[in-house]
Amino acid sequence: MRKPDFDIDGWCLEDGEEYHRAAPETFWIPDRETREGLQPGDFAKLIFRISIDDPHTPVAVERMWVLVRERVDGGYLGILDNDPDAIDENEEFWRGIELPFAACHVINIDVRDKNSIAVAAQAPKRKWPKF
Repeated sequence: MRKPDFDIDGWCLEDGEEYHRAAPETFWIPDRETREGLQPGDFAKLIFRISIDDPHTPVAVERMWVLVRERVDGGYLGILDNDPDAIDENEEFWRGIELPFAACHVINIDVRDKNSIAVAAQAPKRKWPKF
């Protein structure tokens, strides 16, 4: 499965483990076992790098929640559960789109409940290309 690519998609994911290695005392992340054990309905907070139309600041970095839909080889498929602040509403990158991510991207976790499990079973607004 193709990973998000900044040049192709206009956004990509930052590696939360790298942030933690750079500042272990101030940048906490859940332990690896927990990040690798997410189940449908769990929420994962990820760091997104987003291309924006501003010549002075062409990149925005936002932390947003993703609802885990399913486990896949190398990680997860999830549904974006936030609207990005840095860009206008669009069909390509907005709440409800499906996206892949891995345990290394997870910087925080919120556990599932009945409602989030039900939402995770629903079809996303836009599926991630599987090529």
